[in-house]
Order: sequence, then C-alpha cells, then structure tokens
Amino acid sequence: MKVIRTLLDQVEPSFHKGGKLEKLYPLYEALDTFLYTPKDVTQNASHVRDSLDLKRIMSVVVVALIPCVLMAFWNTGYQANLAIQKLGLLPTGNWRYSVMVLLGAGFDPGSCFNNLVHGALYFLPVYLVTMMAGGTAEVIFSIIRKHEVNEGFLVTGLLFPLTLPPTIPLWQVAIGIIFGVVFGKEVFGGTGRNFLNPALTARAFLYFAYPAHMSGDAIWTAVDGFSGATALGIGASEGMAGIHNVMSWMDAFLGTIQGAMGETSTLACLIGAAVLILSGIGSWVIMVSCVVGAFFTSSLLNLVESQTNHMFQMPFSWHVVLGGFAFGVVFMATDPVSAAFTKMGKVFYGLLIGFMSILIRVINPAFPEGVMLAILFGNVFAPSFDHYVIQANIKRRKRRIAHV
Repeated sequence: MKVIRTLLDQVEPSFHKGGKLEKLYPLYEALDTFLYTPKDVTQNASHVRDSLDLKRIMSVVVVALIPCVLMAFWNTGYQANLAIQKLGLLPTGNWRYSVMVLLGAGFDPGSCFNNLVHGALYFLPVYLVTMMAGGTAEVIFSIIRKHEVNEGFLVTGLLFPLTLPPTIPLWQVAIGIIFGVVFGKEVFGGTGRNFLNPALTARAFLYFAYPAHMSGDAIWTAVDGFSGATALGIGASEGMAGIHNVMSWMDAFLGTIQGAMGETSTLACLIGAAVLILSGIGSWVIMVSCVVGAFFTSSLLNLVESQTNHMFQMPFSWHVVLGGFAFGVVFMATDPVSAAFTKMGKVFYGLLIGFMSILIRVINPAFPEGVMLAILFGNVFAPSFDHYVIQANIKRRKRRIAHV
C-alpha cells in the first residue's frame, strides 16, 4: 500500500489547478479518498458529533446489504435451476451455460454452489453496468461542477440492481440508473441535496417506461419459456388460497420465492436492519413507524368484505414478507438525505409510507407492489413534515418564554 500512496502523491500535482489533468481532479480525489483517509483536517475548533463521515456511513450500508446480495446470488440461481429442472431442458444457447460448465457448476437446485454461480452470472452483469453507466454520469457532473465524486453512489449502485428482475436487459439498466442519477439527484445539486431516492427514481422510471420488462409473469425467473407469478401477483388473482398452494409463510420469510433479485428475503433485510440500527446509521423510528402504519392499514382493510378484490383479505403477517416491503423499509425509506430528520417528522413519514404501501397494494390489484411509489411519495412529503414539526417547536418555545 505504501507504493500506491507514493505513486498517488507523485501524480497529484498534475490534477491540481494549472496541471495537465486539472479537469480530472474528481477522479483522482475519488480514488485517493477511497483507498485512504482524506488528509484534510479541521483547523479550527471542531464541531464533529462523532467519528462517522460519508465514507464510513456508506461502507456500513454496503456491509448491511451483503446478506441481500448473497441472497440475490443464491435465489436467482435457485429459481433458474428449479425452472430448468421442471422444464427438463438445459439452456445450451445461453453464454452463461458455457461459463457454468467452465467453472464446473451444474443446474441442480439442491447445490448451493450451483445456485450461487448461476445467480452471480445474472446479478454481476447488472451490477457492473449500473456502476459503469451511473458512475460515468456522476463523474461528468463532478467535472463540470468541479467537486468531488461522492461515495453515495456506491450504495445507490448496489441498491438499484437488487430491486430489478434477473431478466432485465442491460441497456435498460444503463438508461435507468443514468435517469436516477441525473434526474433523481444531480439536477437538485448532487449528494445531500436530492429529495428523492435515486435508486427508487431509477426503478420507477424503468417501471413506467418499460413495463413489459418490469412486471408480468415471465420476468422473475431467468429461464426462457418459463412463466411464474410473484406471490403478490398470485394474491391479487387467486387470493390467499392461491398463495398457500405454492408457498409457505416461512418460504416467503426466507426469500426462496420469485421476485426482484435482492428483495425476496425478509430475513436478510432484518440482518441488514440490525447492522444499520446498531451502527446508528439507520433510523429505527422510521422502520417501526412504517411497520405500524402497514399493520393498522392492513388490519382495517381486512374488515372490508370484497368479492372481487382478494387483496383485502391478505393479513399483515403476509404483507411484511412479500414483495419489497422489508427491503424498502430498511434500505430505502431510511435514506438520511430523502427521509425526514426530525423525530416526530420521522414518525409521520414512516406512518405515511406504511399506509400508502398497503393502500396501493390492496386498492389497485393491477399494481400489487406499492412500496416503491409509497417511499417516493413519502420523500416528497418529508420536508413538509420537518417544516411543521420545527414550526410547532418554535411556537411552543415562544409560549413557554412568554410565561416566564
């Protein structure tokens, strides 16, 4: 590492003002601060709350996402291998087949190694395209605005692939993440100034721009010719009886079901939630408020009799383990930039997301997954919640001072 440090110090003058590579300073700064702690320190009396900085925060979030990434590898491969077993056909025309053979892996769904390798061959290309396309957009804006490349994209670039189906075309991945970075963050001033979650903005764009590749029965399992609905899709069309016919509650909790690559496992999301809460990065208030809002909304809707809409009868215990509810609540709703920051604001923000998630799922069966829109809806109202909470505190203090 000392050799790398020496090399970076030698080329550094070329990236400063007046150097040949002045315009590329954000790239140098990004590499330097990624490998080493920034050398710039506070000269005057500091007002640092704790030792956390942006790099450490994003690093912890990435660590918290590891269980979901591993589950994305395993379950994507498991669902594909299971479908191949059911169809009785090997995907000989697929380049992934050649790689599987080269690595000595097969298509037995009972093999953890086979599932991990097969799933990685779908997830990793999506992740690499996300990082290259989105990273390029980040660098371009950093060069134009002459500011550093923020570590925030490391999290956005990992969250986005986890919300996608394994069959998503790679060119759509590139378009989606560029849209999310540019219109979800950079147009508002970059990291720390965006009021929408960039990863969710990218996913929402793909959902409405290319619905055929983001919804339906043929996109969730990475095998040509295999069709299977998600649990929420089954619930909307057949009710709870249809769900019980194809899976148990424990299957849904563990995540061994069809769905977006990294969103199926509630267990993996809970592990990530523990990491975020114990590190002080993720707000447990927001998480609990989302769950409470979902509980009361689903409980009220369960009291409504409907002969045409089966989703009214889905209990709260199933809502929290299906779709992207757990993933969205833990990793998306708690985004410190786009979420509310006052204590009471966080409560109202979380309650709104929980309420809207269940409401969209139940009232509109054509759109069974409501978490994405609910969080974006919450992002829009988060500043208002904070504003009114702050104003209420100011008025309360004024009244208290007036009586002194």
